[in-house]
Amino acid sequence: MEESLEIRSFEFDQLPSATQFASQIESNNIPAVFKGCIKDWKAFPNWNPTEGGLDYLQERLGTSVVEAMLSRTAPIFYGDIRRHERVALPFSTFIGLCKQHKQKMYDGCDDSVEPEIHRQVDSNLESPSLLSGDVAPQQLYLAQAPIMSAENEETVQLETLKEDIVTPAFLETKKLAAINLWMNNAKSKSSTHYDPHHNLLCIVAGCKQVVLWPPAASPMLYPMSVYGEASNHSSISLENPDFSIYPRAEHSGEYSQKVILHAGDALFIPEGWFHQVDSDDLTIAVNFWWRSSIMSSLSEHMDAYYLRRILRRMMDREMNQALAKASSADRERLKRHACEIHTNGELDSMEHDLDQSCQKQDLKGKEPQQRILLQKIGPCSLQALHDLVSLVHDCVNVADINQPMQSSSTFNSELNVKNDNGKIMTTEMFHLEDDPIAKILWTLEPHALQEVFVVMAHNFPRTLEVLILHLLSPVGAEVLTRKFDEMDQKTSEEDRKKFYQVFYGAFDDQFAAMDAILNRKELFALQAFKNVMDKYLGEKL
Repeated sequence: MEESLEIRSFEFDQLPSATQFASQIESNNIPAVFKGCIKDWKAFPNWNPTEGGLDYLQERLGTSVVEAMLSRTAPIFYGDIRRHERVALPFSTFIGLCKQHKQKMYDGCDDSVEPEIHRQVDSNLESPSLLSGDVAPQQLYLAQAPIMSAENEETVQLETLKEDIVTPAFLETKKLAAINLWMNNAKSKSSTHYDPHHNLLCIVAGCKQVVLWPPAASPMLYPMSVYGEASNHSSISLENPDFSIYPRAEHSGEYSQKVILHAGDALFIPEGWFHQVDSDDLTIAVNFWWRSSIMSSLSEHMDAYYLRRILRRMMDREMNQALAKASSADRERLKRHACEIHTNGELDSMEHDLDQSCQKQDLKGKEPQQRILLQKIGPCSLQALHDLVSLVHDCVNVADINQPMQSSSTFNSELNVKNDNGKIMTTEMFHLEDDPIAKILWTLEPHALQEVFVVMAHNFPRTLEVLILHLLSPVGAEVLTRKFDEMDQKTSEEDRKKFYQVFYGAFDDQFAAMDAILNRKELFALQAFKNVMDKYLGEKL
């Protein structure tokens, strides 16, 4: 977990003002814990199950009808509507189940299996058909029962409880979207999910453990499809995660933070932060939801623009991460190898091999003196040149290279190159570590790469054509254009023009070479787009 995303904790006497909260906490979109934040609520003593709180709540709301989650996978409650039911029951019935569980806890009994419970539940229901089959108390969870709702006032059944709670002072300027009651009679676990609002979770009684992941950790949590009804939930099973299906999830813990909340504490969970909550027996909580300033300020007519900008930014990050796997250590290894070759006198052997290759190629009528460039390049450049020429010649018969090539803006995806293990590597490669040509290009400094291409254009024009038109993979094209950008920044305009004239002058059809590079560069970006859709939106394209 990045240090900049670490959760801050505030004691009761250090609670921020509304201005401080907005400018120093909310604006950073990082969770924060507020110790003892709600101990001055009437609810804090009045709702406490160990102090007669269940009787108090039953007297206040006994006739109200509430909706509870019914889970056959209890104590785990999954947010996906296919894995739970919403059932209506009198609040007094739910309180009765809480009292029953509390008594069993006091007696030291285990009610994990209680096939007779459904008869008691049914007898207290006005509509017994709302609950079918055997229902054990731990299968019911009063989740997101509205105390206040700005959008659906008619669904609010627990408005009376507002008298017992106080909106924290640092939220006094917020336009609240909802206030909800969360109450479980037995231990429970919620599935990993995020909320589309900022959230302040307040513990009135009991204890909750909250594990949090920043939005950037979405790929590790495999969010459900963006068009699904549970798009804000993780696909990962809590009881038995299958890492063969979700391999990235095995490392999700590296991106998480854990918080233990006791009665009186509150936790700010920013919008988009994934969280998974474990609740102790008879835990009661209240949460406040409000829209973030960012979402509130977005104009609908700008949505399409922001969508494209955000997608592009995520694609750029995806591409950078793909290339970052090849570190500067690769360049150092190339330099050391080149120095060893120089020390061992292998340069002459390389030059001889390249000269032999040069003589076998059609040099387009170039004079021998133009090939003296070979003796002028440095050891690293010579090593890279030798490796590139060897790779191309290993892939394509030298006799074929000597023949005039039919350049085209479309590339022949059938040509392939083998790595050191003899594995066929095609031009459809997107991973730098799999592509020997892209790795060579990536490890070269801009000046060295310029040297290599100038020599290839003069001495190995057919090899250069094969390399660019047929063997350059999507990741290779991305690397090549980045190297070109680096060269452009470090050379004068006159030198840039000379280089590109030499480079593209080696091709029978210069526009075909440009198209080949750009088309494959766009293929690399397309793969990055697909990765973003898969990792962050749950969509495989």
